[in-house]
Amino acid sequence: MNLEQKFNLPNYINHHLHHFQLDLNNFNIFKYNGNCTQNFWVLNLDSMFFSIFLGLVFLTFLFIVSKRFTIQTPNNLQVFVELIVSFVDCNVTDIYHGKSKLIAPLSLTIFSWIFLMNLMDLVPIDLFLYILKFFFGLETSVRLVPTTDVNVTISMAMVVFILIIFYSIKIKGIKGFLKNLFLVPFKNPVFLIFNFFLESVNLLSKPVSLGLRLFGNMYAGEMIFILISGLLPWWLQWILSVPWAIFHILIISLQAFIFMVLTIVYLSMASTNH
Repeated sequence: MNLEQKFNLPNYINHHLHHFQLDLNNFNIFKYNGNCTQNFWVLNLDSMFFSIFLGLVFLTFLFIVSKRFTIQTPNNLQVFVELIVSFVDCNVTDIYHGKSKLIAPLSLTIFSWIFLMNLMDLVPIDLFLYILKFFFGLETSVRLVPTTDVNVTISMAMVVFILIIFYSIKIKGIKGFLKNLFLVPFKNPVFLIFNFFLESVNLLSKPVSLGLRLFGNMYAGEMIFILISGLLPWWLQWILSVPWAIFHILIISLQAFIFMVLTIVYLSMASTNH
């Protein structure tokens, strides 16, 4: 990004809100030219890369800790991991009253993965772009925070939605699942369509609320960092960015926790017979 773009606020904001994309129609890489591309057959390569990369970081980190696990003399890193695992396990035990080997690992994965993706919001917004330009000569737009991409958050929410359907059918059977759709809250056959409409809205609102809540909060946080960087001189940016970054640590942790807890709650509701 050149200085002219830096001091042109609308162009500066658009630049930081534009993804590094691949057009599947003709397999062209989109480079930022001042306009955002709106096309269904477009992949946000930056969101995919950082999501997969952070997932591998999470798995590698736990693998290394597990290989060095010891009961006699646990190190600080092992204690830290055990605290996180214990924290997630306590929430699962308190909320989920069924029996499943999937819920606890799923909850740990959701919490840790979302937290790592959210944590990328604390990286200075121009730092990665300057690194690409200085070392590789690339002048393009890249978004570091996968959870500011609604495609990522809705995709994660859709996985939870599929698990809700799976556990509902597994515990209640197809007959019980259909009864919940058509005979709740009113058991009179006259209200079958009305019940189906209400329950469908109730069911579909779960993944939508999960995905959009995470996306909205992280997108707003990213926008504040962009506005601070684009509107203010460098010496004033540090004065405002540091307090906001410290407060933002609470937000990124809270959003990961909320997504995890709601996932447990929804799966617990789906696993009940009544």
